[in-house]
Amino acid sequence: MTPDPKFSKLVVFVNSLVPLVLLLWDAAHKRMGANPLEFATRTTGMLTLVFLLISLAVTPARKLTGWQWLGKHRRMLGLFAFFYGFLHLMTYVWFDKFFNLKAAGLDILNRPFIAVGMAAFFIMIPLAVTSTNKMVKRLGGKRWNRLHKTAYVAAALGALHYYMLVKADTRLPLTLAAVLGILLGYRLFINYIQPKPPVRLLAPRR
Repeated sequence: MTPDPKFSKLVVFVNSLVPLVLLLWDAAHKRMGANPLEFATRTTGMLTLVFLLISLAVTPARKLTGWQWLGKHRRMLGLFAFFYGFLHLMTYVWFDKFFNLKAAGLDILNRPFIAVGMAAFFIMIPLAVTSTNKMVKRLGGKRWNRLHKTAYVAAALGALHYYMLVKADTRLPLTLAAVLGILLGYRLFINYIQPKPPVRLLAPRR
């Protein structure tokens, strides 16, 4: 049974906002620990990577389950990944550097994990810009799909950024990297390893 598209999109939209609401609730009630800035930065960064992985998991889930309606939520999930990535960037630029771009630039040069994170975010920008139906038509399906495969690169850089940041307990970033590896491995298997069904040739008409 296929769920109502409007209702399912509303469910995805509301649930995607729940982490932000909880973060704001914690901020309002001063439940963000001894270092609220670090808490907000790490939370938004984690949400960015999680939503990016969920968006990449839509296609395998759709093919394995046969639930074609899942594909209708992939763009929304990707846009939420960009949204949380933007919040992650703003917590750094605004609350940490107070829009001091020179200090931020020096930070990028001196701290490689920030440079990796910035690269991941900038890769996501064209993906967000081209997420509309008009842009799909303008680019063409093949070019659009080729461009949006760079989401795997953004996710890989995001996982590396997280790994370089935590330093000590790397279990969570390695787990997320393993999930990405599984998703990428599935994509490679489907595209390059799985045997293709034989092409049926039609007999010429007489």
